[in-house]
Amino acid sequence: MSGEPSDEEIEQLRQKKMEQMREQAQGQDGGNEQQEAARQQADAQRKAMLRKHLTDGARKRLNAVEMTKPQQAKKAEQQVLALAQSGRVQGKIDEDDMRKILQELSPDSKDFNIERR
Repeated sequence: MSGEPSDEEIEQLRQKKMEQMREQAQGQDGGNEQQEAARQQADAQRKAMLRKHLTDGARKRLNAVEMTKPQQAKKAEQQVLALAQSGRVQGKIDEDDMRKILQELSPDSKDFNIERR
């Protein structure tokens, strides 16, 4: 015996390692599924709140902004949800109010005046 493992021992070690890796992968998949389900539920609640507090025109405007500027649309959604949760929304937010919210959230465009001499 030279101290080196035999082929059978190596194969057994490989099998054990493969089983451990499979168990880890299955454990991670279960966690991912739970996270995905929680994310979908939160997304559904967010959409329901937006439907409740936005008129059709405001929703269309928000969707149009989301197509071009997703970050700004996300901020506007968060703003609307915060207003709704704090109780500062009477009735529904219409398209004009949504324009105001979007305008407040958009960064001021900087004007450049170039003078030629």
